[in-house]
Amino acid sequence: MKRREFVTLLGGAAAVWPLAAQAQQGERVRRIGILNPFGDDDLEVQANVAAFRQTLQKLGWTDGRNVRIDYRWSDANPARILEHVKELVGLNPDVILGVSPLALQPLLQETSSIPIIFTQVADPLGASLVASLARPGGNLTGFTEAEFQTFGKLLELLKEIAPDVMRVAVLFNPDQIPQAGMLRAVETAAPSVRVQVTAAAGRDVAHLERTIDQFANGPCFAVH
Repeated sequence: MKRREFVTLLGGAAAVWPLAAQAQQGERVRRIGILNPFGDDDLEVQANVAAFRQTLQKLGWTDGRNVRIDYRWSDANPARILEHVKELVGLNPDVILGVSPLALQPLLQETSSIPIIFTQVADPLGASLVASLARPGGNLTGFTEAEFQTFGKLLELLKEIAPDVMRVAVLFNPDQIPQAGMLRAVETAAPSVRVQVTAAAGRDVAHLERTIDQFANGPCFAVH
């Protein structure tokens, strides 16, 4: 996720509280839970966290003074994610920031009352996380990574660059929430550019290599 998008998220998250720091003197300390299913040693993750804290401070919220931020990092371990979900919900924060679909499904199963803001979710509608993009409903809202129509445009661009391409593979991880919107956008654009689209699953590097080898019986480009 780009830092600019993360800063935008902060504006929405902080808007649920009074923004003037002086108006909060004597009030209880607010609490934010952050569930990141990845590791805390990733440089991009650290940059996002730094942007989060800096933007909160600009809005009058300082960690350790009038707000407390509880971080949980899970290293993409499903068991650890579930453990951290229960820990954060048990702390009863004012809001939880869930990063990627890996964090959201267990969060929604654990609480229907604590507000949840999500990032790094490509297709919240296709994954049945929200009722609609305009009115997500429930206790969940957030920001999508892309407008899926752009994936159809990418297919058109690919055809312009390589007009002889006839087959295209859409790579996805079957263990994660399917990015159905992306696949539908590519499939919708495919007839107009006369290409055949195939959904290609890959859980890890080895699985991806096997998937690509199986698909490599003809010329193709992969869209991901």
